[in-house]
Order: sequence, then C-alpha cells, then structure tokens
Amino acid sequence: MQSVLASMRALALRPPAAETLRLLHLSAVSEAARKGTREKARKKKVKVEVKKVGFIPHNQRNKKVNVKRADRHVDDSWKQVPKDDCYVGRYYRWPVYSVAEAIQCHRETHHPSMYNVPRAPLNVDIELDMQAEKTTRFVDNFQRMAMIPHRFEHGEERKIIVFTKGNSEVLEAREAGASLVGGVELIKDITGGELLLSDYQYVIAHPNILAELVALRGLMKRKFPNPKSETLGTNLAEMIVKFSSGISYSASKDEYQQNFGLITACVGTLDMDAGKLEENIQHLLQDVNTMRPKREGRFITRVLLKSPPSSEQLKIDPFVYVPEMWDKSSAKVKREGARKQPEPAEEPHEAVATN
Repeated sequence: MQSVLASMRALALRPPAAETLRLLHLSAVSEAARKGTREKARKKKVKVEVKKVGFIPHNQRNKKVNVKRADRHVDDSWKQVPKDDCYVGRYYRWPVYSVAEAIQCHRETHHPSMYNVPRAPLNVDIELDMQAEKTTRFVDNFQRMAMIPHRFEHGEERKIIVFTKGNSEVLEAREAGASLVGGVELIKDITGGELLLSDYQYVIAHPNILAELVALRGLMKRKFPNPKSETLGTNLAEMIVKFSSGISYSASKDEYQQNFGLITACVGTLDMDAGKLEENIQHLLQDVNTMRPKREGRFITRVLLKSPPSSEQLKIDPFVYVPEMWDKSSAKVKREGARKQPEPAEEPHEAVATN
C-alpha cells in the first residue's frame, strides 16, 4: 500500500513533457538576461575619470584646432631704411610714395609694352584699427558713400528714387538725375504693389513728406531715409549727385582679429589726371576719418594703392590729408563751444500807450 501511494505521489509531482520542454527553453533566455544584467552592473562599477578643463572664452569653445594667427597690423617702424636701390624687401621698411609717384609707377606697369591696360582701375586698400574707446569693444562694420569731386565710370547700376512734395523740389530732383521722383501718389503705387522698391538701390526723401513716408517703413527697412545715412535732407541735388557718382565703400572686421578692419574702394582709372585722382583719394580718406572712435592712437594705420591685373601694391602716407592722432583738446573745445552758444537777444518790445 505504501509503494502504491509513493508511486501516485511521484506521478502527481512529475511535470508533463511539454512543460519540461518549455522550462528548458526559458532557462536559456533567463540565463542570457542574467548575463546582460551582470555586464551592466559590472560597467557601473567602473569609475569614469572626468578631466578638469580650465576656463575657455566663448569665442574659442567647440573648436578642435586652435591655430595661432599672425597679427594683420603691419608695423615695420623698427626696421632700417634701405640705402641702396636693390635690397631684400622683408628686411627693410616699406618705401612710402607720394600719390603722384605711385600713380606714375602703376602707369609704367600698365604701359602697352607690359600689361597694356592704360585704363585700369586704381584701387585703394585702407587698413583700420577698429579698437573702440573701451579695450573690450570694437567699432561696428559700417557702409558709407563718399562724395568725390571728380566722377568716373564705377560700373555699378545705381537707381535712385526720391520722395518729396512741391513742384520746385520735384524739378530739382529730376534735373539732378534721379531715376524716379514723386510724392503721395508714388507712395500709393508702392503700397498697392504697382511699383517695386527692390528695383531701386537708394531711397532719398525730403523732410516735407516724412509723415506720409512712415507707411513704407516696413517695406524699406534699412533703406528708410534718415539723416545719419545722409538720405534725408533738404538739399536733394547734392544728395542725388553723391549717391549717383560717389564712392561706395564698406569697412569690415577680420573674422579672427576684431581690431583689424579693411576698406577696398576704387577711386578712378589710371588715364585720369593725377591731381584729380589725388583729390578723390583725399575726400575718401576724410570721409573714412569721420568714423574714427574717440580714443588715442591711429584709426587709419596703412593705405596701399593697387591696380589690377598687377599685383604691385605701393604704400602712401594718408596723414598728409587726415590727422594721424585724435585731438582730444580740439574735441573738448568743440563740445564746450556747442554748450556755450549765446542765446538770441530778445527783440525790444514797442511801448503800448495806456490811457
């Protein structure tokens, strides 16, 4: 009886064949899961070494290569002056030419026996020190139009649209050479989509139409006339001549050296009179000098004359035409003079007879 009970108990506790196979299959999966868990736990025990890095300026972060770049401001004042006509240029100072001498040198290079380009353009490279009044600040990039006394073919398409009221102002603008002149009707054509402002490079306006012109501020954006850009004023003829025949130039800072700025502009062609070219250069330098910051030191550091296709570049002295250093005393005198302007004298009142 006991053997029968034991066999029955064994049969009751023995699992079926299918369940045995399923347990065997799941055991392999469980073992793989346990192995992955063990590996994760083992990785957590490994200490990750964190390398401490010092302070990095914001403009140098996330850069894999830190290249040491040479200073673009060229100072060769410590070099000696050459005594002979033949010398190795990099060991001596750059020779400084007058404008007339530099133009003559370029004319000889562009002679028919050499480059044979007698009407080649004369370009000016003006290097600037963009350091502002504070050492951590720099002069912003700027774009201006310099008025010159002698016109030349600049090769640019410059369409000028003028907004003004009054028959005399409209006639003055048309005689000066404006592409399109109008008043309130012109503003309505633009707002209605019949005329595109994008077809005109420059927008000039008279103050008498400024109230109606505000409706186009959203369309014009940076082209909206203002006194700072000299596109808003009463002398329409002078502004039109300036923007149609002046020298358009822009100063931009170097990407890696914020205190270095460069201006490249064309001042004429080599077949023009040397005196006229020099006057154009003088007016350009004087216009650039108006943007100088109120600090000590030079703003214009070097000026080079170039004429393609030649690679020759000749250095001239810009301080013949503009002051080399900022005159603090003269600026102070001008400021005080503006503060102490005499008040207009009151007109004498006529006596009123009273009874």
